[in-house]
Amino acid sequence: QVQLVESGGGLVQPGGSLRLSCAASGSIFRISSMGWYRQAPGKQRELVAFITRGGTPNYVDSVKGRFTISRDNAKRLVYLQMNSLKPEDTAVYYCYADMMGRSWGQGTQVTVSS
Repeated sequence: QVQLVESGGGLVQPGGSLRLSCAASGSIFRISSMGWYRQAPGKQRELVAFITRGGTPNYVDSVKGRFTISRDNAKRLVYLQMNSLKPEDTAVYYCYADMMGRSWGQGTQVTVSS
């Protein structure tokens, strides 16, 4: 079982930046894909970005050019750098990791508002 803990959420003005972090711990043998989903009020959870163990990133179209996902396998961390934030990015962001099934973090709130 993998435990995931997110950090870095908060309140930011439109156009601002935040960096989310997700730390993995527990009985880790080999984590493959890691990534981020988000869920806004009244909406379904959507995939934002994921990154393979080899470091290949993938993004949903709405965040391409604004968000950057990266990972540090040695430190068991995955990051989401979010720039040029928009009000529609407001959501709870969840980290996940795939290793013999999918594990989830508890979520961190991101609010983009003036």
